Amino acid sequence: MLLFIQRALYQFLLWLALPFIPLRLLLRGLKERGYWQHVGERFGFFGQASKHAVWIHAVSVGEARAAAPLVEKFLAQSPAQTVLMTCMTPAGRATLEQLFGGRVTVRYLPYDFASAIRRFLRQIQPATGVIMETELWPNLVRECGRAGVKLFLVNARMSEKSARGYHKLATLTRETLGGFEAIAAQTQADADRLTELGARKVGVTGNLKFDVDPPAGLLELGRTFRERIGNRPVWLAASTRDGEEKLVLDAFRKSAPENALLMLVPRHPQRFDEVAALAKNLGLNVQRRSENEPVRVSTRVWLGDSLGEMFAYYATADCALIGGSLLPYGGQNLIEACAMGCPVILGLHTENFKQAADDAIAQGAALRVDDAAGWAVQAIRLMQDEIARQRMGEAGKNFAASHKGAAAKVCELLCAP
Repeated sequence: MLLFIQRALYQFLLWLALPFIPLRLLLRGLKERGYWQHVGERFGFFGQASKHAVWIHAVSVGEARAAAPLVEKFLAQSPAQTVLMTCMTPAGRATLEQLFGGRVTVRYLPYDFASAIRRFLRQIQPATGVIMETELWPNLVRECGRAGVKLFLVNARMSEKSARGYHKLATLTRETLGGFEAIAAQTQADADRLTELGARKVGVTGNLKFDVDPPAGLLELGRTFRERIGNRPVWLAASTRDGEEKLVLDAFRKSAPENALLMLVPRHPQRFDEVAALAKNLGLNVQRRSENEPVRVSTRVWLGDSLGEMFAYYATADCALIGGSLLPYGGQNLIEACAMGCPVILGLHTENFKQAADDAIAQGAALRVDDAAGWAVQAIRLMQDEIARQRMGEAGKNFAASHKGAAAKVCELLCAP
């Protein structure tokens, strides 16, 4: 009875939200025009049906990049195998198309209405479905079970905060997690929380993000960036979130030496113009990566207004503050910076990458600060101590290399009888 009530409540809330979905797409599209494209796919209308052996869902940019080692293994094992990748954001779609080109089909995943999911499954007819990280959609899981699709949850994570939220609909959560053939968790703590919520066949395979290798083209681009900048010290603030840029810019303006350059890369592309205006309003000369020109001596802030070039930014920087960690967003991915040998600075909020953050700090690849002022102090210290920078960079490379292997473990799980 409780399951019926929770299912009914979930369906009611979905249908209650339905009239607002077009409005949401309209408003999001004012800042990011991609939300106005391929709208039919979001309701399960894909045009011509096309059967795919494997379907992988990566909600946005971070998940798309994390899925890359897994996709490459699928394609290498069976080049004739057709792979469909779905996402939910235009930035995620652009990242998938950039990473894989025409080697995979890219579409939006429909919203979690049962009828839309059924249309989606009828048109793609996957034998295997792979959901990245923590996308727990009850109708999606239920309809996959009815259609005979083997569904896996991989690179799964479950923070304490998220677990408390799922406990509020414990019965529905248990049914949804029980619909997965198997679950590959990033850490033992994630596996324990998922098991407590009702998941079965949960294994620990590690984080797929450690298996992402820097593309040679982006390494070369990093060298090009450095040539455009010259010998100036470069402070990178990577994947910053709303509210963090003001803190970073204030601290940089007050504390950084005149020759230092702040390379500022907002997490969301729809905020590029907003962040550029913010820096200018604070009296800082701004130049944009999209101008594709040498960085002027007078430029204090170089805005990274591009997609898919984070490895190049890390290759350019002398140290990197990881966004989402100064304010309570849970933190963005620090693994790419470590893999590039870029010294990492973290704020207090790293719940999304708790194990990785703790391990990186313990191994000397990263350090933690309380606030933006603390970041400036540590960045100045690192600029004055080349040996410390080199030591942190080498520790980062060793840390990243020692955690590789998740993709192979996940492939074994997916191919198990």
